[in-house]
Amino acid sequence: MATKVVKQRAKEFNFSWEGRDKGGKVIKGEMRAGGINIVHATLRRQGVMKAKVKKQNLRGGRKITDKDITIFARQLATMMKSGVPLLQAFDIVAKGHNNPSVTKLLMDIRGDVETGSSLSQAFRKYPLYFDALFCNLIAAGEQAGILDTLLDRLATYMEKTQAIKAKIKGALFYPTAVIIVAFLVVTVIMLKVVPAFKQVFTSFGADLPGPTLVVIAISDFFVSYWYVIFGGIFGAFYFMMQSWRRSIKFRHTMDRWLLRMPVFGELIRKATIARWTRTLATMFAAGVPLVEALDSVGGASGNQVYVEATKKIQMQVSTGSSLTASMQDANVFPNMVTQMTAIGEESGSLDHMLGKVADFYEAEVDEMVKALSSLMEPIIMVVLGVIIGGLVVAMYLPIFKLGSVI
Repeated sequence: MATKVVKQRAKEFNFSWEGRDKGGKVIKGEMRAGGINIVHATLRRQGVMKAKVKKQNLRGGRKITDKDITIFARQLATMMKSGVPLLQAFDIVAKGHNNPSVTKLLMDIRGDVETGSSLSQAFRKYPLYFDALFCNLIAAGEQAGILDTLLDRLATYMEKTQAIKAKIKGALFYPTAVIIVAFLVVTVIMLKVVPAFKQVFTSFGADLPGPTLVVIAISDFFVSYWYVIFGGIFGAFYFMMQSWRRSIKFRHTMDRWLLRMPVFGELIRKATIARWTRTLATMFAAGVPLVEALDSVGGASGNQVYVEATKKIQMQVSTGSSLTASMQDANVFPNMVTQMTAIGEESGSLDHMLGKVADFYEAEVDEMVKALSSLMEPIIMVVLGVIIGGLVVAMYLPIFKLGSVI
C-alpha cells in the first residue's frame, strides 16, 4: 500500500545580522530562514565574515486593523507601479512597519510567494485580513498580467471605503459619547448627591414638592437596585453583541431597524449604497464576471438587508435577467441608482456609471455628516440641560420653601 508523503515547508523566522565583507567593511541586514545555522551558512556563501546573528522577536504587536491592510495595499501598489520587484516590495513594506504583527504577517506571505505560491493563494491563507474581494482582484490581476494596475485600483477602493466608514463612525461617536457621559453623571447624582439632599429634607418637617419626590424615588431605586441596572445594561449589550455575531436573522432585524431610524437611517443607507456600487464597479472594471463579482459585493456593503438583496440579484442575473431589472426587484435601491445602472448596461460602461453613483453617494454622506455635526450639538446641549437642569431644580425646590418652614 502506497504511502502519500506530504511535504511541508519548514517554519521560518526573521534574523538580523551584522558582519564584515571581504574588504573589512561592516555591513548589516536582515534575513528570513529556518534557523541561525542556515543564516550563518548563507552569509558565508555571500562572503560575509565574522557575522553576529540575532533572532528578531515579532511578538507583542498590536492587533492588525483594516487601516493597516489599506496602507499596505497602497504601499505595495505604489512600489509595483514604480517597478520594484514583488518580493523586494514585501521586504520594504514589512521592515518599515511599526507594528510587529503586520511585519510577521507580510513576511509569512512573502515566504509563501517565494516558495512558489501565487500572490492570491498566499493572501487566501489569511481570510481574517484579506477578504474574498481582495483575493479575487489580486487573482484577476495575476491572470491578466496587470497586477500593478489592479493593486492601485484596489488600494483606491479600500481608501474610499475606509474614509466612508470613518465618517459614519465620526457622526455616531459624538452623540454616543455624550449619552454615555450623561448616564454616568446622572448615576453619580442619583447614588451620591440625591441621598445627601434627602437627609437634609427629612429634617425640614414639611411636605416636599412633587418633582423632588419623583427624583428621590428614582434615587432610592438606583441605590437599592444599582447592580440590577448595571447588570441589565451590560447583559443586554453582551447579548446583542453575541446575537449580532451568531444570528443572521438578528443582524437582518437590527440592520433593517437602523435603516429606518430618523436622520441616521438615511445616512447609513447612503453609505451602504456607496460601498455597494463602489465594490461592484471595482470588481467589474477588473474583469471579474458579474455573477462572480456579486459574491463579494453583498458582504462589502456591511448591511444584512443588502447582503440578502444581493443574493436575490445574483440569482436573477445568473438566470439571464439584467442587472437593472434585478436591482429594481430587490426594492432597496433608489430610482437614480437603477437608472444609472440601466444607462451603464446599455452603453457598455457599467463600471464607469457605477463609479459615478458611488462618487455621488460618497459626496452625499460628506454633506450629511457635516449637517448632522452642526445639528446634533445644540440638540444634545438642550437635552443635557433639561436632564441635568431638571434634577438640580427638583433638588432645590424644597430649599426655596425653607424660609416658610422655619
